Amino acid sequence: MNNNKVILIVEDEQKNLKLLRDLLQVSGYATLEATNGQKGIELARDEMPDLILMDIQLPILDGIKAIEILKIDKTTQNIPIIVLSAFAMDKDKDRIAKAGSDGYLTKPIDIRELLQIVKKYISE
Repeated sequence: MNNNKVILIVEDEQKNLKLLRDLLQVSGYATLEATNGQKGIELARDEMPDLILMDIQLPILDGIKAIEILKIDKTTQNIPIIVLSAFAMDKDKDRIAKAGSDGYLTKPIDIRELLQIVKKYISE
């Protein structure tokens, strides 16, 4: 099992949030959840998760801005952030990379690919 490995899911769509939570918990990870970018930043600072899965289209503060804030902050800048987004255009990927994300997965999420990426960023 992936004891003590915590993943913060920042996702406002309840079906996607439930799918990610269930998948990660069944795989042995603990999860934290935020439904907007501001809450995601607060949880990241308070809980220091091992990995963040970040949607881009979020209320209050969008995912790109949240990534920029987390990557500037000395306390959270080393937490890997994987973007989960329906945006698949090259210009969108460029914006996401410039914000400081560590990886990118296109929605709808491929479950096997997601778990491989999670394992890559959270070493056992």
